[in-house]
Amino acid sequence: MAPPQGSRAPLEFGGPLGAAALLLLLPATMFHLLLVARSGPARLLGPPPYLPGLEALWSPQALLLWLTWLGLQAALYLLPARKVAEGQELKDKSRLCYPINGFQALVLTALLVGLGTSAGLPLGALPEMLLPLAFSATLTAFIFSLFLYMKALVAPVSALAPGGNSGNPIYDFFLGRELNPRIYFFDFKYFCELRPGLIGWVIINLALLVQEAELRGSPSLAMWLVNGFQLLYVGDALWHEEAVLTTMDITHDGFGFMLAFGDLAWVPFTYSLQAQFLLYHPQPLGLPMASIICLINAIGYYVFRGANSQKNTFRRNPSDPRVAGLETISTATGRQLLVSGWWGIVRHPNYLGDLIMALAWSLPCGVSHLLPYFYLLYFTALLVHREARDERQCLQKYGLAWHEYCRRVPYRIVPYVY
Repeated sequence: MAPPQGSRAPLEFGGPLGAAALLLLLPATMFHLLLVARSGPARLLGPPPYLPGLEALWSPQALLLWLTWLGLQAALYLLPARKVAEGQELKDKSRLCYPINGFQALVLTALLVGLGTSAGLPLGALPEMLLPLAFSATLTAFIFSLFLYMKALVAPVSALAPGGNSGNPIYDFFLGRELNPRIYFFDFKYFCELRPGLIGWVIINLALLVQEAELRGSPSLAMWLVNGFQLLYVGDALWHEEAVLTTMDITHDGFGFMLAFGDLAWVPFTYSLQAQFLLYHPQPLGLPMASIICLINAIGYYVFRGANSQKNTFRRNPSDPRVAGLETISTATGRQLLVSGWWGIVRHPNYLGDLIMALAWSLPCGVSHLLPYFYLLYFTALLVHREARDERQCLQKYGLAWHEYCRRVPYRIVPYVY
């Protein structure tokens, strides 16, 4: 059942052919990284040391562990929230409600893992299960995406995403047809966005730290830094969970394979790459260099948090004393565009902070291998692509006001560079 007249939104990611290629390329890249991280040469651009057979990928125990993990996070999602927030206005003028309890889920998960470890749970054995766990997550993402596609076939037109209802099944399966797929009040996209993958990333990092301690007597300083930096990032995202309701993922993109695989598989198994690398390739790190790396991460976090907090404060209440004095440009939609403060330096200062932190996460791994810098390279490409998508949408939405904003703030992410 194709949507009426299809979608008029321009096709992204190279259209159906690009979407089909990414359906294969994204999982293949993830498994390549998992394999080379534990190999001796650890070459990012070289072939993997071996191609695993099905017996190395398929594990009923890993599948059970993965489904248990998803069930636990779903149960924590359903717990009473410290706050219930409204999302952006939809096509039918309604607003969906979302529980703000992600940080609560992180704390409860940490307590449960701590209790389990003290009771004999072999957390250090988790790194040996990363391949079958990643396979289970990938299989889940494909099946889940098929369910989402079928569900969207009977969804009303008003519930479809702007760009995921082209009428081409491969493209729509990848990008996602329905904007906010739900069963009753359980929002699938919102749940996956910040819960199983981000918290899973932290748990995998912790398991790698524990295994390093078991192998070498104590975790290395480099491993401590990577764990600490990335825990801060995840904790920040979940503490400010409400801010995700205004992001492109929630307000614009449908929920299909792109986000389902990204949230459930790509995030926990590739974002933990630095910790994986350090387990198999320990790196010496002295206190002076560690202090410099901590300073770089602190600068990145300061820029990232300052920019996001300023934007979120302005969106909630432009009269707030913290933002009331900022200069703005009026738009035909009635909204105001910030042209001072963080958002007067570059158009996406939060992306700049993200990239500085990404560099700090990689530096503890030394400079002898390119592999730990994959996240920085990938994230740079991702943010440049996302920024281009933002530009197109903002130009369409704000017109002349956006041209004026671009004239006033000429640099997109990095001042005087890009």
